[in-house]
Amino acid sequence: MGLVACSVLVAMFLPWLWRFAHPFPYREAIFYQARRVGLDPFLVAAVVRVESGFRPEAESPRGARGLMQLMPETGRWVAEQLGLAYDPAYLFDPYYNLRLGTWYLAHLHAEFGDNTLLALAAYNGGRGKVREWLAKGPLVRPDQIPYPETRQFVARVLHNYRLYRRLYGPSQETEEWKGWLAERLPL
Repeated sequence: MGLVACSVLVAMFLPWLWRFAHPFPYREAIFYQARRVGLDPFLVAAVVRVESGFRPEAESPRGARGLMQLMPETGRWVAEQLGLAYDPAYLFDPYYNLRLGTWYLAHLHAEFGDNTLLALAAYNGGRGKVREWLAKGPLVRPDQIPYPETRQFVARVLHNYRLYRRLYGPSQETEEWKGWLAERLPL
């Protein structure tokens, strides 16, 4: 088989291989919940991939639960804000978890001036810590985040966000999306 034929085969199967390595389960639910709160669904998919690997039964050593790894206290607070019934076990339901998690991420997004980097840092490290860090100076890049765990979380989510956008998004970036991205990712 010649070099050209091999190149053609690789080009044909490479997108499939990348999608195989980066699945997108719960796609419809993620799109639905993300759009109802004004988030980019690919950002939510990236958070879910990093937080739980799309496993609804995931539970962290600290007690965070479900697809978006919500702490029971956070889940309770969000459910109250939304007027929903709450039980910590509900956090293992993927659709319930996505509803609460997307609302919470959108809330943080608004709280931090629609800045995705800060919203993600607050999602992982807590809004109080982000305020402390901002009091010492601006945060405009993930490598400026003082907590290694949060710094790595934000970097991984942003990396996966770009991958999911490229693998599952429109074939061409629209001007609207470019504007949305530029406003929220000052990198």
